[in-house]
Amino acid sequence: MPLSKIQTTNNQVVPNLGRRNIIINGAMQLDQRQGGALTAGVNNTYFLDRWKFYLNGSCAASTQKLPATDSNVSSLHTASGQTFSNVMSIDCTTAATLGSSDLLGVLQLIEGANSVPLAGRSCTLSFYVKTNVTGQYYVTFKIGSGRSYIAPYTVSSANTWEKKTITLTMDTLANLNTSGSITTSAGFQVYFGLRLGTSGQMSNTLNAWHAGNYYGKSDQVTWGTNTADTFYMSGVQLEIGDTATDFEHRPIGEELALCSRYYHTSFSGETTIGGSHPANYSGKVFSWCDHYGSSPDRVAFNYQWPVQMRDIPTVTMYGNGWTSARMSKYNAGSAEYTIDYASGVSRNGLGGYYDVAGVNGDFVVAYVEASAEL
Repeated sequence: MPLSKIQTTNNQVVPNLGRRNIIINGAMQLDQRQGGALTAGVNNTYFLDRWKFYLNGSCAASTQKLPATDSNVSSLHTASGQTFSNVMSIDCTTAATLGSSDLLGVLQLIEGANSVPLAGRSCTLSFYVKTNVTGQYYVTFKIGSGRSYIAPYTVSSANTWEKKTITLTMDTLANLNTSGSITTSAGFQVYFGLRLGTSGQMSNTLNAWHAGNYYGKSDQVTWGTNTADTFYMSGVQLEIGDTATDFEHRPIGEELALCSRYYHTSFSGETTIGGSHPANYSGKVFSWCDHYGSSPDRVAFNYQWPVQMRDIPTVTMYGNGWTSARMSKYNAGSAEYTIDYASGVSRNGLGGYYDVAGVNGDFVVAYVEASAEL
């Protein structure tokens, strides 16, 4: 019996009600970096949690997490029959003709350890999409730069929410994990393309695994030739089985914990990096500075991540002026102090001390950002 189904005592087949969705933040609820703000899309960087923006060429776009009050979210309720609180939005800001090396899309990298149960299995991807550019699109399942599976879907009606479903057999375990064993590195990625130049086009058969680094075929629509072009998506789900079940709405705390394995900020929800500072120093880490030994003063510091991170993270600390590798004195406005981090960072937190001049016997504060993204 497929794991995507269970039998009731009356021998009726019903959807599996266990944890199903491999995609994290598929309902686009979490945006720790941007805090829901409209932001220019930057190549090969994360925007909404777990979602990476990919851009090559002269086209440009902005990204945003749309709130429940947006009409695109309310119209999704009507189309899906489910309640979604957020939608991923991509808006063309600079239109351009298609170049041979152009690429524009969004992707999610799946950790190798989470890929293992899918290896060699029939799996189904489902999602809701809305765009003004109708025609042929492609979703690509990619393992590194060596294996690609191209699956088509068609947007039939402009500016209308449509549900799309793609069923495929995932690659074998050895190919989902380059080491051939369970790993915390990337197992594979799911890529949703909007623009595709000839250098990334595949001529091989669709709906099959092929060697090579491909993103679609020559009949892919060219999004981004007009600044009126928009692309919205939500309800993204990848599950074992040959049937798309209703979207799995996980509790927001659980979804945040899944995202925090890859990225965490001490000020999530209160502000964004470089933004206005929240009242009452919300989101900052406090530390008492006691002078001991020779000058400069030494600050003891300890901070624990909310969950164990995927790998030892890259940590950045910001003072009140949003300068990296700085701390600020409590109630000292935008004044900042250069710090020399003198200890280690682990998957569970950071601790140690800083040498900071001129803050003997006072509180120092900092914003903390940690990234262990794939």
